[in-house]
Amino acid sequence: MRDKIYSIWEGGKAMKAYVKFMDGLPRIVKIIFALPILSFSWGFYRIAKSASKKNTIGVILAIILFFFSGFILWIIDLITIIVKGKILWID
Repeated sequence: MRDKIYSIWEGGKAMKAYVKFMDGLPRIVKIIFALPILSFSWGFYRIAKSASKKNTIGVILAIILFFFSGFILWIIDLITIIVKGKILWID
């Protein structure tokens, strides 16, 4: 069952390609994506990153954060992108 779920999430290599795409963006574009209106893209990033690494806890946590913490998480994402150039995540 677990492998079926991850094969759906990966959609072939789509999840890994999305993670690679987001990681390769210039810092200014990452900052723009961290703004409140576009911050859902980092939610998808978290789901994709955990799914591509087959991390069940990470996928569940990413889905919960995607729906319930959009009001505060964008600030944390913005700060970590400015300081480190990437978002803070468990993977």
